[in-house]
Amino acid sequence: MTKRFFSLIIVPHHRGKSKTITISQKKIKILLGIFAFLFLCLSALLVDYSLMSGTRQKYKKLKAENEVQKETVVQLKASMDKLKAAVTNYETYVSKINLMFGIKSPEVLREVGVGGGERANNQEPDLSSDSQQVTLVQAENISLKAEGIEKSLSTLVRFLEDKKTELATKPSISPTTGWTTSPFGERTDPFTGKRTFHYGIDVASGYGNPVVATADGTVLELKRKEEDKIGGNTIILVHGMSGYTTFYCHLSRFNVKLGQKVKRGDVVGFVGNTGKALGPHVHYEVHFNGKPLNPWIFILEE
Repeated sequence: MTKRFFSLIIVPHHRGKSKTITISQKKIKILLGIFAFLFLCLSALLVDYSLMSGTRQKYKKLKAENEVQKETVVQLKASMDKLKAAVTNYETYVSKINLMFGIKSPEVLREVGVGGGERANNQEPDLSSDSQQVTLVQAENISLKAEGIEKSLSTLVRFLEDKKTELATKPSISPTTGWTTSPFGERTDPFTGKRTFHYGIDVASGYGNPVVATADGTVLELKRKEEDKIGGNTIILVHGMSGYTTFYCHLSRFNVKLGQKVKRGDVVGFVGNTGKALGPHVHYEVHFNGKPLNPWIFILEE
């Protein structure tokens, strides 16, 4: 079989010899095949590069969005922690009011419960392990607690509206500004060193600071330091027909008269250290029908 050839004649524009390039048909097919293969490879590379470029852009975008979401989750968790603390404070506050006013209804006193076990180490969940889900669970739990507190407060509001006059005669504030140096209950007597029962709380304060009535009432008794060597200058207030009586001891001087009516917050005397006292403070007692109670549960202000 005769081989077929193709000739390519190159003729220069200026004077010179022409050139002839002869290529067989087989070689032309091989070259065309090579060029087609290279073209396909180049096309594939371009398509792949285009796809990879789009993927890289999507990856960068997703990575940026992920970082933003992580930061959002961290901020949300911080907000949840603050909200959780606030809800806990409200729960304590509601319980304190319940205890003070003796409300026993289940919808008021029952703490909102949620299902599920507790973590063994009671640690906060790690943000790296499905943190969004954890945060949503926290939000749901807090929401349930908030709903319970709202119901409790609604019941309290209805209760308190019916008890305005009665509540005005119940102790609910601190007798003076300061800090508690000796709580209610058994303690070691600072003078004798023996274990004794302390029937009130000691609130240390600056000498001469005002001492106020913790509820509406009447001055039942004024004891002067010459009469009471232990309590020193003492004021006893009786609070209407509520059954409550309050005592304010170790005062420097009085600001009321026997039989005088007072309102919650009125200044009845001033901080001192008369009687059996190591320094300026107020010994404050709350009695109900003659029985001493822990005054701390009646101090609702923070």
